[in-house]
Amino acid sequence: MHYTTEHIEELNVLSLYTLETTQEGIKVHSNARPEVISATQRLFEKGLITQSDGGYLTPLGHDAAEHSQVLLTILCSESRVTL
Repeated sequence: MHYTTEHIEELNVLSLYTLETTQEGIKVHSNARPEVISATQRLFEKGLITQSDGGYLTPLGHDAAEHSQVLLTILCSESRVTL
């Protein structure tokens, strides 16, 4: 299985959330890129966020956002591991 363009957009939306508090959400405005609006809607339909235009992370969404942000940190790190 590979990441699709849709998955990447969803991961990008999840990366916008602050994980340190459950009291901070996001709002995706109607003038956002269509891909972002669609990704946000899909995350809502999957039960990861509370509103179709953002809102707060659900408990499952918090887990997903945490994992996606850790993965992004790993992929962006400059250290190299030799296998």
